Amino acid sequence: EVQLVESGGGLVQPGGSLRLSCAASGFIFSATGMGWFRHTPGKEREGVARISPNSTIIYYDDSVKGRFTISRDNTKNTMYLQMDNLKPEDTATYYCAAVGGSSGSTYWRGQTFGYWGQGTQVTVSS
Repeated sequence: EVQLVESGGGLVQPGGSLRLSCAASGFIFSATGMGWFRHTPGKEREGVARISPNSTIIYYDDSVKGRFTISRDNTKNTMYLQMDNLKPEDTATYYCAAVGGSSGSTYWRGQTFGYWGQGTQVTVSS
């Protein structure tokens, strides 16, 4: 069974930083593309960043370029999202996603994501 478990969310002031983690199990992590998405009530879920299995291909949404960094450690089956210089508009529930599957499939930057974590809340507020 595929499992994706996010952690690291919380409340942070504008300009602050957070590091999200996604622990993966139930599939061959080192052979699977991964991504981060976020959702705010009243808006559609949006792609934030994605990373190829060997980390050679990385994409960011324009809204986070230069502030967020996606990475992965295939020896630990874990993906990360380092978020710096956070802004109030970054407030959302952040989801870890894996390529494949068919549940709530979302196509973004050339990949279809169908495995999802439960989400972690990030709130940026003073």
